[in-house]
Amino acid sequence: MFDSVGWGEILVLIVAGLFILGPERLPSAAAWLGKTIRQVREYATGARDQLRNELGPEFDELRKPLEELRGLRDFNPRSALQRSLFDDEPPAVKPNGHTPGPNLTKPPAPPVDEALAPNERPPIDPDAT
Repeated sequence: MFDSVGWGEILVLIVAGLFILGPERLPSAAAWLGKTIRQVREYATGARDQLRNELGPEFDELRKPLEELRGLRDFNPRSALQRSLFDDEPPAVKPNGHTPGPNLTKPPAPPVDEALAPNERPPIDPDAT
């Protein structure tokens, strides 16, 4: 839980707690917070175990999309931009699992009108005028 919180942040919280609660109430508030966090963890573990027992193997299938969403946390926009700009060939399978189809051919070039002969009038399109 405290993986992303460093010692500096914890120290700031303790100092803020001292100013807000005072030295008399801070120990009891810390004890209450610890007890509450422990109780929430127990509820979450119990709920997860109960779901696992009731759903059986379907529980693992339910967790697969959640694990994929956790992978999005590791998304790095800088590396995605570098890949899209500097990679010559696109990957066979994209990170989201999409397999691109065959490359489309270039659209045909529009027909080139022949040049008019000298003193020839261009054709008139009545709908355009």
